[in-house]
Amino acid sequence: MNSHARVWKSLNHQEPDRVPFDLGGTGLSTIHVTAYQNLRRYLGLPHVQVHLCAMAEQLALVDEDMAERLQTDVRLVLPDTASSFEYVFQDEGAYEAYTDEWGIGWHKPQDGGLYYDMYYHPLVMASSLDEFKAYPFPDPLDSRRFAALRSQAEAAASKGKAVVLAGPCAGIAEVYSWLRGYEQYYIDLALNQDYVACMLDRLVEYKCTFWERALKEIGDLVDVVIEADDLGGQASPLMSPRTYLNLIQPRHKRLFSFIKAQAPVKVFYHTCGAVRSLLPALIDAGIDILNPVQISSPGMNLVELKREFGRDLVFWGGGVDTQNVLGTATPEQVKEHVKRNIETLAPGGGFVFATVHDIQANVPPENIMAVWEAWQAWGVYPA
Repeated sequence: MNSHARVWKSLNHQEPDRVPFDLGGTGLSTIHVTAYQNLRRYLGLPHVQVHLCAMAEQLALVDEDMAERLQTDVRLVLPDTASSFEYVFQDEGAYEAYTDEWGIGWHKPQDGGLYYDMYYHPLVMASSLDEFKAYPFPDPLDSRRFAALRSQAEAAASKGKAVVLAGPCAGIAEVYSWLRGYEQYYIDLALNQDYVACMLDRLVEYKCTFWERALKEIGDLVDVVIEADDLGGQASPLMSPRTYLNLIQPRHKRLFSFIKAQAPVKVFYHTCGAVRSLLPALIDAGIDILNPVQISSPGMNLVELKREFGRDLVFWGGGVDTQNVLGTATPEQVKEHVKRNIETLAPGGGFVFATVHDIQANVPPENIMAVWEAWQAWGVYPA
């Protein structure tokens, strides 16, 4: 059974020959460049110039030699930025900074910094609907976004891999929160819902414009498309189910149904945190796949999630806790942890093995390989 068939059986809640394995098949299940370089050295793979799939988080695009070494089943197809945008890094004393194509400012400590954090939100002072309506978005149809999509997808398909297509930006709620700034975003959810509705509608239109062209060009090769918002915090959702249902879900329904009308793809939806109370509404909105399945948060018990939502959701993640296990436990402890998670999520299919979000910079290669060895040992059907 090749990777494509293996992934599709899992996506259709059937048991393939083994649990599909993902590292680097999405920008939400990949690895920090520091940990990636350490892993390459540990495995004796040649030195390469590492390319990034996410600048702010410093996440590596996994090279084909690594993907083959680890027998990964999924390949990421990544649109480029607009041709009018280039990364320009500025020295701001203690920080290195850049502004992205949305006008959001990011900076990273020059001394030992691992990630870029947001520090400038261009709509933080906006106080009228006209300002929100007039704010310029990047061009979703810029030709550079699409130039390499076909070749990336064909390369993956020729190897029998499942193809995952990323979008042009983060999710509709997340992009709005970044433009607005978190404090004002949560105030808007409560008090300025006309601002929220205006911007979410604009962002849905923006995304639909991109997805229509992208899936027209390569929809025949794509299996899964990525959408992502963070709706959950460490201990609870970031909004009430009522707020999600009133403001965000109608836009999600419109977006997800539009995507599925363009090509026979599954919608992969990323939201971190404690989101169990939002899952029924997300399922109703049209998601097929939940990522990263943050098992360290309250309510995200794998046994309960599988029992309650396993017929409706594919769990893409949940393989190993990156917060409390992967970076600090011994390799043997990591293996035992992974074994338990596979035993819970694998039966009946509906599971793609991945870490809970991206592997962080501090994770030793021995622990990464302990994850892989545990998957090799216990990720075989019958579960």
